[in-house]
Amino acid sequence: MTKTVFLVGAAALASTNHAGAQDNNDRGDVTMLDRIVVTTPLRRETTLERSTSSVTVIDAKSIERSAAPDLPSLLKAYTGVSIITYGGQGAGANLYLRGMSASQTLVLVNGVRASSVTTGTASLGNIPLDSIERIEIAKGAHSAQYGSDAMGGVVNIITKQGGPCADGRDSCASITTGVSHPWGGTLSGNVRGHNASGVDYSFGGSVIGTRGYDFTMPTAWGHEPDDDGFLLGSVNASLSKQFDWGRIYGDALVARSRGQYDASYPGANEVDTTSFVGKLGTEIKHGADWSSTVELSSSVDRSRNFRDGVAGDSRFNSSRYGIFASTQKGFDTGAMSHVLTSGVEAYREQVDSTVKFDVTARTLAAVFSQYSLSYDALTIDSGIRYDHNGQFGGATTYNVGASYEILPDVTLRSSYATGFRAPSFNELYYPGYSNPDLKPEKSKSYEVGLNWRAGADTSLDLAFYQTWLADAIASNPPTYRPFNVAKARITGFEAALDHRFNTEWAGKVTVDVREPLNQDNGKYIPYRDRFKATAEITYSPTEQLDLTARLLYGAARYANAANTVKLPDYVTMDFTALYALDARSQVKFAVENLFDAEYSTVTDYRAPGRTFNLSFTRTF
Repeated sequence: MTKTVFLVGAAALASTNHAGAQDNNDRGDVTMLDRIVVTTPLRRETTLERSTSSVTVIDAKSIERSAAPDLPSLLKAYTGVSIITYGGQGAGANLYLRGMSASQTLVLVNGVRASSVTTGTASLGNIPLDSIERIEIAKGAHSAQYGSDAMGGVVNIITKQGGPCADGRDSCASITTGVSHPWGGTLSGNVRGHNASGVDYSFGGSVIGTRGYDFTMPTAWGHEPDDDGFLLGSVNASLSKQFDWGRIYGDALVARSRGQYDASYPGANEVDTTSFVGKLGTEIKHGADWSSTVELSSSVDRSRNFRDGVAGDSRFNSSRYGIFASTQKGFDTGAMSHVLTSGVEAYREQVDSTVKFDVTARTLAAVFSQYSLSYDALTIDSGIRYDHNGQFGGATTYNVGASYEILPDVTLRSSYATGFRAPSFNELYYPGYSNPDLKPEKSKSYEVGLNWRAGADTSLDLAFYQTWLADAIASNPPTYRPFNVAKARITGFEAALDHRFNTEWAGKVTVDVREPLNQDNGKYIPYRDRFKATAEITYSPTEQLDLTARLLYGAARYANAANTVKLPDYVTMDFTALYALDARSQVKFAVENLFDAEYSTVTDYRAPGRTFNLSFTRTF
């Protein structure tokens, strides 16, 4: 498989006659039948077609059609996203966005920070797909809206929400049960609805278990020749109440898992992880064009390591408690529409661990303001934010972007933004491997993009971007003590083409090209994708049957800073079949990595081989 195959496929899709209607997956998949509303880029509702930055929306139908058994597997096929995984389900997984590291990519659950205070990354494996309604990926620096960590972008995972059911009923429920190979099973359920008093609700839960496989190769340190299993239980809830003056709402996701990994005796080889992300808020309507919001939020990440079922005393507990308040005012001057948003945010981060950190708590506070203008085919978004941290002082970030419909259904967009990341507790205070004098990482980035919506059946989205990273935190053996020296430049190009050939056939091609350079030594930054492409075809011969096949090609990439170790390229094929037994029953059969390709995204760790999943869903 070569790059040429995918480029030829893209040309073939582009030259096909238009027919039918289109689904929406990527930023380029903009349906002409419905307006897609997103909240992530500006922390307020905006329409996707007028966005001034690249945004990908993964909706419920896209999740259903995917063969992915978990969140990391789902995300890896989308442009701008790289997933580095240390095995299969339940293994550690890092999400890189546009070549930036996992700690430089902000992960939210319902708009709330989900990352660990100690590591700076989120436990992606603890967020089951059955709890997700949609995912919004805002690419490029968004620190002017979210502060620290949003240098590569923001991934906002929105859990299932309440409201009327798809068939118009006030309440409904669903239950899904399934089996998988390697041996495993799933059971999940959800209840949602709406009542006459203005209450919307959704409650769900899931249990997932798998025997797994041997994650590590014999050459890996601590290799144990056994299967690495995973067990996860989770509960998610959403509740809101409408009033004449506004609404009160709340969301929560709590998950507890046990995962196995390899380590030499007597080192720990199992970990229990508990994750919680929740918020409680109120929106006050002062008038038709003026509203205010106040939210209280909390996120908890707790882990305990042990060996072979024997409880240990190694624990890392981190927590974050925050408050967010904003007010938004819209007004018109002639043909121009304006939106002003201002607000404050503060959160407290704490660590409780058997490892003795020199500092165990810190407070971060911020004030921000945004201004948006719409005039005919022109949209302008801008923002500025000041963050204060008692450890390193202040950081000011800003952004400005514009989109303009240069031709009917052809929109050109561009943006420029700055970003920063505060060092994590591990980088600052972990005994023997830290540096309390670290400064925040800083970035500057710009993007130019074009979106063409050629009717209801074809959409093309292109984006070129470049990011400069300064004061990047690096570490070298043998001490691995972090320090601020590294400079990097990441240049990239993304393309997503969607087309529906007729009522039965639809296809999609994506291309992701990237040059992640360390400017200190001229080498490529390790574990960053330099080329990735996907080709997807969907065939729906009847209303009951839906078939999807996806091919993913990942080019070779370097595994060390000196660029002397290279991970080979790979090709995987996924297949999904959905069959509706009746109006309320559906069977799903999915195969991930159909041809059992052997590959790794991290040295000495095997990516999942061929995986089968068979499930049954019944709605009530």
